[in-house]
Amino acid sequence: MNELRGPRLTLRPAVPADVPALAAIRATPEVRAHWRGEDDLAAEVASDLADEATHCLTVLHEGRIVGMIQWYAEEEPDYRHAGIDLFLDPTVHGQGLGTEAVRTLARHLIDDLGHHRLVIDPAAGNRAAIRCYEKAGFRPVGVMRQYERGADGTWHDGLLMDLLAAELPR
Repeated sequence: MNELRGPRLTLRPAVPADVPALAAIRATPEVRAHWRGEDDLAAEVASDLADEATHCLTVLHEGRIVGMIQWYAEEEPDYRHAGIDLFLDPTVHGQGLGTEAVRTLARHLIDDLGHHRLVIDPAAGNRAAIRCYEKAGFRPVGVMRQYERGADGTWHDGLLMDLLAAELPR
């Protein structure tokens, strides 16, 4: 896959040289609250990049790494769809870059790869992420009860959202 371009950002395949910057973003308290992980975040990000089932793209804004967006595909023909995950540096939160990144990747998944349905699953309490995804065209489908364990050890709900190809904002 080549680069994908939005009006203000570029998505390109993540490479090992991106790992330190991506791990530093994952380590920020704002991101860590929703993207928990192992203590060695650099090793975890490197593992994500090596996972052949997940396609990791580095998000660049003004020539700087500001996050990662990744996608996976369910290829079973009767259930075919793609899913998206995203994290961005808190220094660029609130600027619409998350919506732009999701919309840019969604266009690629629908227009170039032929997916008819995309899913994303933010924490039900992550209002900023939910607003971002709604602006990109995703709609809430339902609450997945006790979907993920939080940093405090308790289970938290997730919100399943989807976007059908015909609903993608153009």
